[in-house]
Amino acid sequence: MSIRTLIIDDEPLGRSGIRVRLKDEPDIEVVGECANGRLAVEAIHALSPDLLFLDVQMPGMNGFEVLTATSNVPPPVIIFVTAYDTYALRAFDAYALDYLLKPIDDERFSLALQRARTHLEQKRESILGKHLAALLADFKTDSSNLSTMNTLKEQPTGRFVIKSGGRIFFVKAEEIDWIEAVGDYVRLHVGKQSHLLRETMAAMEAKLDYRFLRIHRSTIVNTERIKELHPYFNSEYLVVLLDGVQVKSSRSYRERLRNHFGDSL
Repeated sequence: MSIRTLIIDDEPLGRSGIRVRLKDEPDIEVVGECANGRLAVEAIHALSPDLLFLDVQMPGMNGFEVLTATSNVPPPVIIFVTAYDTYALRAFDAYALDYLLKPIDDERFSLALQRARTHLEQKRESILGKHLAALLADFKTDSSNLSTMNTLKEQPTGRFVIKSGGRIFFVKAEEIDWIEAVGDYVRLHVGKQSHLLRETMAAMEAKLDYRFLRIHRSTIVNTERIKELHPYFNSEYLVVLLDGVQVKSSRSYRERLRNHFGDSL
């Protein structure tokens, strides 16, 4: 990835010297040159450079004033360039990465440029890390939403699709009196009729609303169809439905009956 670089110096020879040193650096893209502070402020806002070579002393607006005027944009890496070492402390107070004295030493220039590369690489890695963290958060959110959607898919079903004798018809959940397990199927008892459905008892239980109660490993009843409960052996109950059909609850499902009908059981 190229490093977008802006050269700011009121002296043409100063700008030329930096540009010559950068021309053989394959990762450096010089996006502009500015001869004064006012043009520098405009260029920083317009170009969003990664790296500034910034002269301190310029007519009208010095380097520090340029930074103040551009404090509202993402800060680039700053290498101050000046003929005066008296500004060094203030330069680092302004968060400059490095400080080059004129006339510029080639070795010192290379060192400053390498520091800029390292700093920008670390900065980009940090940004990438934040993006990845955001993506991970989005993924978790999406996974949570998917889980919610799956949960919604398991909300009570209003009707069941029955295929029998070349026909397809529908049975409303509220019409079901009780359900029994039959091997890999369940049998829906609806009045005097019954229908086989390839489904597990657990899946059926998940698709039915609060009116339905599993009272045995192999039996689910519509509680609105229950007429009587008769105590049976070992904490079991004989459940009598409105049409006179009798089904038995098992001891292991006693708590479900108790929770549904109260502690009187």
